[in-house]
Amino acid sequence: MTEFTWRALFIGLPLTLILGAANAYLGLRAGVTIAATYPAAVISMAVLRMFRGSILEENIARTAGSIGESVAAGAIFTLPAFV
Repeated sequence: MTEFTWRALFIGLPLTLILGAANAYLGLRAGVTIAATYPAAVISMAVLRMFRGSILEENIARTAGSIGESVAAGAIFTLPAFV
């Protein structure tokens, strides 16, 4: 049973883009970000359950989804300090 599959990546990439953009907007607008791990976990679990995905695939999709939050938070709080 493999965990790094194309299906997990195709689910994780849109989560990364959507949750990262939402966190960037919220961080710039309100000065606070949210933990995107929980929404990414719930969404990836729901989608992968429909396609009979494994728990290992859910872990990769959740991790890929939560990367967007970390990158957005790092960018919106660090880059303005350099400008």
